[in-house]
Amino acid sequence: MKRRNFLSSVVVGSGGLLLFNRFLIRQVHAQTREEKTVFSMIVVDFNKCTGCRTCETACSSFNRLETVNGRELPGLGNPYHSNIRVYAYNPDVDIPITCLMCDDAPCIEACPVDPSPKTGWKALYRDGKLPVVRNDTARCIGCGSCAEACRTKRVGAIIPNPETNKPERMCTLCGGDPQCVKRCPYGALSHVVEGTNGKHYGLSPDLAAKALAKLWYGQD
Repeated sequence: MKRRNFLSSVVVGSGGLLLFNRFLIRQVHAQTREEKTVFSMIVVDFNKCTGCRTCETACSSFNRLETVNGRELPGLGNPYHSNIRVYAYNPDVDIPITCLMCDDAPCIEACPVDPSPKTGWKALYRDGKLPVVRNDTARCIGCGSCAEACRTKRVGAIIPNPETNKPERMCTLCGGDPQCVKRCPYGALSHVVEGTNGKHYGLSPDLAAKALAKLWYGQD
């Protein structure tokens, strides 16, 4: 199915959930290539997702490296530090959540830190290459405004550090090669790159689980 026909055939619910044949488009990012915007999405096939949390381990290991004898090695893979998190519900529904790379970036908009005269960036900013959302810890005041904006307007992907309250867990896309996709043992995650209009899709874990529970089990 062509992309235009695909987008026109789905039902977009409150907050922009795109749910079609049990696929949930989880995140969107843009980059410039020969003056053409290319968008990338991590897609979850709920028919295949078992809630095994391998994605969390792969993400944590890749993005939280360990230094041993001066060498950087893959981290321990503690799911606590993962940028993608799997929420489990009853009846059995598992909802992977990660940064949506929203085009309007409410988290960045909510940041109260004045833009830098050099870069024009606030403490929270969008990296120009992918562009993923990053935090300048030296300028961040730990107010939590970005996490609150993400929680109330999107999916709650930003998790403040428990000690500093500075934002963490923003997806890095692993430099363009998402490890969660590569390591998923059931092929439930896909990295799809193609032209779109830049809209983002996503619901909070609770609302996504409610939609799937009704679809699969006939229950609210």
